[in-house]
Amino acid sequence: MPYADLHVHTTRSDGSLDLEEVPAAADRAGVDVVAVTDHDRLQPFDVPAVDRDGVTLVNGIELRVETDSGQRLDLLGYGLEPTSDLESLVEYVQTDRVERGRAIVENVEDRLGIDLDVTVTDGFGRPHVARAIEAHPDTDYDYEGAFDALIGNDGPCFVARDVPSFDEGRRVLAAAGRLVALAHPLRYDDPEAALERAAALDAVELRYPYGRDVDTTPVERAIDRHDLLPTGGSDAHDDRLGLAGLSRAAFERLGVLSD
Repeated sequence: MPYADLHVHTTRSDGSLDLEEVPAAADRAGVDVVAVTDHDRLQPFDVPAVDRDGVTLVNGIELRVETDSGQRLDLLGYGLEPTSDLESLVEYVQTDRVERGRAIVENVEDRLGIDLDVTVTDGFGRPHVARAIEAHPDTDYDYEGAFDALIGNDGPCFVARDVPSFDEGRRVLAAAGRLVALAHPLRYDDPEAALERAAALDAVELRYPYGRDVDTTPVERAIDRHDLLPTGGSDAHDDRLGLAGLSRAAFERLGVLSD
């Protein structure tokens, strides 16, 4: 098991773990350090890291941004001490998330003729909609089927979000945190373009549970070419932490907890 899992979501965005449950989940997985990186959402502590029941929780965020070529990427900010710029940016993004979430829910309800009975609030995302669709007694869709047939990027109920530019997101995160990384680079439609953008960052997520037969050589080459630090995490949306991450030595090289 890794020493540090640097990509974990909670119920503050679209994860299933409450923040208070993270230390126990980390302990079960043998993980000592967890970066809490909820989508576009700040944590209820304003220091780079806190200790909870013997587990170090790194104050993080996963921020969706858009490049000038129209590619949407996810940036991971670590060791945050929120600034007024970051707070304002997150507030704007969350307002847009709520409006977009309501629009998607209305689209699904109109298309299927059902009431999903969900509350759209801060941190709301499409996984909440997919879970509600799967749980509804009058639908035949499971979680993945809801994305594939209804709310995926090309689905009939999809509504796009308004997100900050890559340059703005990078600038705001760099001013508020210790490290800015590109998340899961091989998940994008154009990984090569995404990895080129990583040249402007501090790090890139190398260790990630992509599944079998995924060649991470392009990421390793980008790390060498742009002198980046490798990060890693499970991108956990449930209680299974430690599926990917870093050794203690690799984590300490990041300097996220350094004074």
